[in-house]
Amino acid sequence: MSGISFFSSSFGSVENLYAAAFIAGIWAVTVLSPGPNLLATLHATAQGGARAGVTTAAGIGFGTAIWAGLSLAGLAVLFETFTWAYTLVKLVGAAYLIVVGLKLLFQRRTAAAPSQLTAPKGGGLRRAFVFGLATDLANPKAAAFFASLFAVSIPAGSPLVFQLAVCLLVVAIAVAWYALAALIFARPRVAAAYGRARRWVERITGALFVGAGLRLATERS
Repeated sequence: MSGISFFSSSFGSVENLYAAAFIAGIWAVTVLSPGPNLLATLHATAQGGARAGVTTAAGIGFGTAIWAGLSLAGLAVLFETFTWAYTLVKLVGAAYLIVVGLKLLFQRRTAAAPSQLTAPKGGGLRRAFVFGLATDLANPKAAAFFASLFAVSIPAGSPLVFQLAVCLLVVAIAVAWYALAALIFARPRVAAAYGRARRWVERITGALFVGAGLRLATERS
């Protein structure tokens, strides 16, 4: 009941409900668009099974919470004021994506049967979480995106509890989608298909990571 009461009090007014629905719709469309987060989720699933994929989704969700929360706290304004800070964060994120991509492009194929997706141990799950978190945090454009979305959507003077609820909403949407993608990708038939084309899939994934990093590094603020 406490959870229901929280959301009821947060989205109580009609204006708040419209704002939350608008944010959820825009964010859902954005999350569904293929990008590094989806690639990270599928790669983790391919390497460690559904548990690794879902754990990576949780890491992405935590990163989303950080970007959304910092945006509400005024991070985008800070980036606009100190452009060098945004450039530094952007270049670090781009370097991370490029390094991940190069590792996928040039890694040696293991001798294990590629069609079997095995669940990792605790250390593997921790790595999966950090992988998802780092991939999400590698894109500082998320701060500007959330700042713009919240600026035009959240009613002026809205209570802190409503802003917190909006953050939880965008996190829930992100985690739900990437976790669902992981569960689908871990299905036996999909896993077997991946096993047959693993080498090419990893190369394509690596190239996409490198491309995303280069695009982020060369994109104007």
